[in-house]
Amino acid sequence: MNVTLLNELRKQALEQLLAGFDLLVHWLPANAPIPGSYWGEPEAGLVGNTLYVRNDTPVHSALHEACHYLLMDNARRLALSRDAGGSDTEENAVCYLQCLLADRLAGYSRMQMFADMDAWGYHFILGSAAAWFARDSDDAQAWLRQQRALNAKLKALPDLAL
Repeated sequence: MNVTLLNELRKQALEQLLAGFDLLVHWLPANAPIPGSYWGEPEAGLVGNTLYVRNDTPVHSALHEACHYLLMDNARRLALSRDAGGSDTEENAVCYLQCLLADRLAGYSRMQMFADMDAWGYHFILGSAAAWFARDSDDAQAWLRQQRALNAKLKALPDLAL
């Protein structure tokens, strides 16, 4: 599996993207266990308001877990440890938001996100992340629009094309 890793970006890029969202990025040393990793190392982990990553963590994984945090309510954030939970539609919304945020991450892009999602094995009915994003993500977009009205963290992203 050939995906973009965090060590291919400026270390500050992820922190700068997530600044202002009450989500701490905790960088772990090479080969250290990653607390809260749903899929296991080197995938990102999420516990409370902390995103755990290493240099070999895939960028898509860090953004995916960060988006889970952004899209959940405070009650779920307080209990968060490894499994973000949520509905299938919320999971689609997480995927959609991570694609939107990819363009805001210095040194990365939405097209790279699509390629990384496909390489990692995200499964979409239309066969690719790009096709899903362009033609089959209406439910995710509607869910994001609804949540944006309720979620102060999403309101802080004024230029999201939803």
